[in-house]
Amino acid sequence: MTGEEMHALVERLYPLCRSITGDGVRATLDVVGELLELAVHEVPTGTRVLDWTIPQEWNIRDAYVKDPAGRRVVDFERSNLHVVGYSVPVSATMTLEELRPRLHTLPGQPGLVPYRTSYYAETWGFCLSQDTLDGMGEGPYEVVIDSTLSDGHLTYAEHVVPGRTDDEVLISCHVCHPSLANDNLAGIAVATALAAGLARGPRPRHTYRFLFAPGTIGAITWLARNRERAGRVRHGLTLACAGDRGGLTYKRSRRGDAPIDRVMAHVLRERPHTIVDFSPYGYDERQFCSPGFDLPVGSLTRTPYAGYPEYHTSGDDLDFVSPRAMADTLDALRSAVEVLEQDGRYENLSPYGEPQLGRRGLYGSLGGRSDTKQAQMAMLWVLNLSDGEHSLLDVAGRSGLPFRAVAEASAALEAAGLLKRVGEGG
Repeated sequence: MTGEEMHALVERLYPLCRSITGDGVRATLDVVGELLELAVHEVPTGTRVLDWTIPQEWNIRDAYVKDPAGRRVVDFERSNLHVVGYSVPVSATMTLEELRPRLHTLPGQPGLVPYRTSYYAETWGFCLSQDTLDGMGEGPYEVVIDSTLSDGHLTYAEHVVPGRTDDEVLISCHVCHPSLANDNLAGIAVATALAAGLARGPRPRHTYRFLFAPGTIGAITWLARNRERAGRVRHGLTLACAGDRGGLTYKRSRRGDAPIDRVMAHVLRERPHTIVDFSPYGYDERQFCSPGFDLPVGSLTRTPYAGYPEYHTSGDDLDFVSPRAMADTLDALRSAVEVLEQDGRYENLSPYGEPQLGRRGLYGSLGGRSDTKQAQMAMLWVLNLSDGEHSLLDVAGRSGLPFRAVAEASAALEAAGLLKRVGEGG
């Protein structure tokens, strides 16, 4: 998928009203399911998942605040951000004074509508711009929220690209936010593109599991239902805020030195980026990295959680995300997959002195290449550090060479009988 195709997917998903449960999540997964084969799971209300319980399912059909002239001054049909997520049903006539405690604005950003939710406490409310509120008279106002909160299900989905081993790479994105293009939709689009590309390619070494789940409760539900499988996760990333124009940000796993942490540091070193240490706040990496599981899962974003003024507001719209930025995020992920797939530890089978490469045709095979010197140096570095202890990623890191050059050198040396693979990377 190109950046433009990913943006088109974001545009298609943008109008759907998502929450941690409900038909908006199902509709979102239906769209993704047109591009990927998904296993969709429905977990009933009341199910115990670790220390949590699956809540009631929330769905909404309409909501508005109508002024005395019959004009909808706040209208769910114009933007699903206008209703506080999980609002209980309401039908009332109220003055502005009575309604005011239920209205949420951003006085510092008067033209934007905030995103607010109340998943686990029964309440209701509306979100609107401060400009709209400032223009409202005393009323009375007709106030309607046509919603249901009843026993149902939490919905999440998985797409698995089988590998040659059971070792898994987990890519997780959240599907619980309404019309917020960067916060979750760009991540869904990039994850879908990565999964589709892997499915079309040769069978990978690792098994790749893509998880599309509501934030927090969805990841907790997956962990509760997959305690044994979680132990197969060798590397993982949560993916969010994948489409804004900022540089990439990688947040390390709780371990801090897991192979995925080293892989992402290497992949990002030649592009604008920031690397930060783990903290138990942010996206679902905090669930996967909880001490009982302590999975090697980091987080990849562009501008990170709450790091841009449009975060959780109507400013996070279709114009805020860029096809070029999503393509760059996807490229970084593909580079990480390349390292995960090709990294390994090798033993130099001619370790006493430098072996003669010319008579084996290795130097000759480089003739005419624009990167001949780099390829020669890669061979020398691989031979020197292939002691069974250093991985190809170690070689790339110490030499400063691109991982791809190091991997190509190792393949050529192995074909010439000078190297033997003795173990996995990491």
